[in-house]
Amino acid sequence: MCNPSEGGRTAHVGRVVLSTQITVDGVMTVDDWFVSEGQHDDACRALFARSAAMLLGRKTYEGLAEYWPSQTGSWADVVNPMPKLVASRTLDEPLEWNASLLDGDAVDDVAELRDRVGDLALVGCGELAGRLVDAGVVDELWFWVHPTVWGEGDRPFFGELRRTFELLGSEHYDSGVTLQRYRPA
Repeated sequence: MCNPSEGGRTAHVGRVVLSTQITVDGVMTVDDWFVSEGQHDDACRALFARSAAMLLGRKTYEGLAEYWPSQTGSWADVVNPMPKLVASRTLDEPLEWNASLLDGDAVDDVAELRDRVGDLALVGCGELAGRLVDAGVVDELWFWVHPTVWGEGDRPFFGELRRTFELLGSEHYDSGVTLQRYRPA
């Protein structure tokens, strides 16, 4: 979105969009329940294709960086060349997979980057996501709900966050996956 600024110029106001794949019962630990094909897959990939960078916490970064660099195909074509920004208190530069560390406090860094570089796709829904949502830095939360109940596994924010959200909309896809889009209230 462009907003008018002084002198007739426009400034891009970016968004931080948290994108998480979950089951009906809220399991986000990807397993055999994950529906990989269908219109929802194209819609999810489009979110990443239009984002300036991918934002990840250390655990998510390590897991994805272990898998994606050797992959090919439509998803790999989007995520592999995409810049990754990693929030970590334990990793050191240089990072693999076109990634770099955030320099300071993740909340301050992400707020500044959003305003400077544009849309950021936040992947993972653990400690980093909880901190950013709690601080008001996340603009939208996209939950891709897969049509299964899985039982065991990690849940978004690990049960640590208490926050109210406003439903922005929902879309149902041919695969049975439903996208629920929210913004912090």
